[in-house]
Amino acid sequence: PEFPGSVAMGISRDTHHKRRATGGAPSAYRKKRKFAMGRQPAATKLGAQQISMVRCRGGNMKPRALRIDNGNFSWGTEVCARKTRILDVVYNASSNELVRTKTLVKNAIVMVDATPFRQYYEQRYGQVLPAKRGDELTEAEVAVSKKIAATKVARRAGHEIPEALLQQFSSNRLLACVSSRPGQVGRADGYILEGDELEFYRRRIAKK
Repeated sequence: PEFPGSVAMGISRDTHHKRRATGGAPSAYRKKRKFAMGRQPAATKLGAQQISMVRCRGGNMKPRALRIDNGNFSWGTEVCARKTRILDVVYNASSNELVRTKTLVKNAIVMVDATPFRQYYEQRYGQVLPAKRGDELTEAEVAVSKKIAATKVARRAGHEIPEALLQQFSSNRLLACVSSRPGQVGRADGYILEGDELEFYRRRIAKK
């Protein structure tokens, strides 16, 4: 609550009000500036999409995601990106509180729906990814010309999906990392975790 005569303190992103490393307080040679203004954090939550437009300096508008449940995720080794649902927030290096509250921020580790990537793989290679653990790749039962069939077989030569990814496809969920800033751009885009990065985060999640 504000008391009579009190001044409402705003959020400032400058460093003029900070103390020196030695503990000394620097002299205030000027007042606050509009360009150093900050705002309350967006704390984007996982849920039905809700985007708020914020007027910024110069009359520019910034989309701020208050809730979001989908995004464009890239499968790096396959060089493909698909829009998919975000199912859950499973890890955040900053705080477990952000996992508990399902807060979406940059570099949050999330679980996404694997269906769009499964469809891509079937269309490109003519093989169906396993639906449950222990199953193997099977031929897609789609009528195509001999030329297209030969092309898909040629694409498979020397191509192999790592076992760690196959296990995730069997549960139809993929671990991914959010690389955009939902509170600043209104989107939750990212990339599928693979290789050493995937193994690192699987260990961290298991330890948590």
